[in-house]
Amino acid sequence: MDGSLVFFSSKIPSASSTSQSERQMNTCSTSNFDENKWVINISRALEKELEDDNDDPVCIFTVPKTLMSSHPESYTPQQLSLGPYHYSRPDLHEMESYKLSAANKLQHQLRSRNFEHVVEELMKLEQKIRACYHKYFNYNAETLAWMMALDVSFLLEFLQIYSFEDTKMVSTMTTSQMSHLLDYTKRKSAHHVLLRDMVMLENQVPLFVLRKVLEFQHSSAESADHMLLSMIRGLAKDLSPFKTIELPKSKKILEHSHLLDILYDIIVPKVEESIEVVFEEVSDQIEADQQESKGFGFDSNSLKEILKEIWNIVSQLNIAPVRLLNNISSSAIIKLKFCWTILSRLLHISNDSENEDSDSSINKPPLVEEITIPSVTHLSNSGFSFIPTKGNISTINFNKEKAAFYLPTISLDLNSEVMFRNLIAYEISNASGPLIFTRYIELMNGIIDTEEDVRLLREKGIIVNRLKSDEEVANMLNGMSDYKAIRLTKAPILDEAIEDVNKYHDSRWMSIWGDKNFLLTLTVLSCLNRRRAMLRHPTS
Repeated sequence: MDGSLVFFSSKIPSASSTSQSERQMNTCSTSNFDENKWVINISRALEKELEDDNDDPVCIFTVPKTLMSSHPESYTPQQLSLGPYHYSRPDLHEMESYKLSAANKLQHQLRSRNFEHVVEELMKLEQKIRACYHKYFNYNAETLAWMMALDVSFLLEFLQIYSFEDTKMVSTMTTSQMSHLLDYTKRKSAHHVLLRDMVMLENQVPLFVLRKVLEFQHSSAESADHMLLSMIRGLAKDLSPFKTIELPKSKKILEHSHLLDILYDIIVPKVEESIEVVFEEVSDQIEADQQESKGFGFDSNSLKEILKEIWNIVSQLNIAPVRLLNNISSSAIIKLKFCWTILSRLLHISNDSENEDSDSSINKPPLVEEITIPSVTHLSNSGFSFIPTKGNISTINFNKEKAAFYLPTISLDLNSEVMFRNLIAYEISNASGPLIFTRYIELMNGIIDTEEDVRLLREKGIIVNRLKSDEEVANMLNGMSDYKAIRLTKAPILDEAIEDVNKYHDSRWMSIWGDKNFLLTLTVLSCLNRRRAMLRHPTS
């Protein structure tokens, strides 16, 4: 390590130097709990908050536990820490030397200033930086400023490979120590590991810090913004799953919170509607039908038994609707829900409460049957066609006259799952509107069950598969089900298309059912009458 790197490393407060203060803020976890110190620390923290109170919204969140526990490797950086959340992890300290190398290079590019001047300027932004983070961290102003300066130095050197069309020019600008990490061809595995770490929600750095540091390198703020915009456009082009969308050209994109926020804005259409996200298990919604069933003379348990008997009858039939039920889900709950739909339609049952005020359900979250949709294979066999669109999620649509399902072309690669999961985590945490991206992944999860579904969409040009196989795509999308612990919200952009697809499919289904299965209707009626008789005259 050369002299300048030693200088930097000696100035950075180490993780161990902050461990004592961290323990002071977390003394309740130790056996020697000092009440006086705890009260003093809390009092000082509150006083500091009052002094520096501001309206800057939190934008860098910790991942909800319901998501983190199911797939932690997608939310925790594997090689690179950016920002305070993972700074103290020993397994990530190997990257410090690369950060120092980038900082050393930045110092040589500073115009009549040294690196300490950058740190001093970032210290002035301490409270604005702290306000961005959802979780409290007990680093002092100097530690935080050095951390940001080093992280941004590395981040800017990494992003420069996206700012030039001429890859040879980029390769000559990269330091020798960083060359094996910063791959201008974007093919090396090390490059993709870093890229995945950079899109993680807990690994974000405020964008205004990047702008500030770039200003020290350039002759004007306008020149710095032009360079940052070029970097962001290149990164977005590489990472966006929707390759045909128009990338931002306006500098307004630089007003976003961080890199993940920019990606989200590009991918997800704007909808002005506030929401409240509720974390709860939604694995069993049959109980919600208790009030429904009382009107027909059955309690909840009796209704379940009737639906099970109907399913036993239905499952013996070798017709398309039954094969759909057998293949669409292994969940008994979903099958019972379908049986309830069949029963209500066969007997022309309607719930009066639904007709009293349809507007009252607008803000209610969708139920299980509302987010269930047949697979691509079944829809295709039912006469549906799939048409690729250019654009983002807003282009999803269903044409009833043509039975055509329009879906945006999506490119899937090594980085897709981590990016998707963190976009979902950000959408849920930010809660600034309907969970549109979460609902889109739910839709793709719903229509893709097997590699055959992926193959059909790939052949139609809706999926561009850069993974090893169609099976890998199916497994990735089917594995992203941990967000189902979140009660979904209404997402008007997608709900209308999903509802139209289901209605069209159900109308064809019931037509087949009515033409070929009159005997089944009689059997169901007999089952109901037998159950009612048992309830009225129970055996002793």
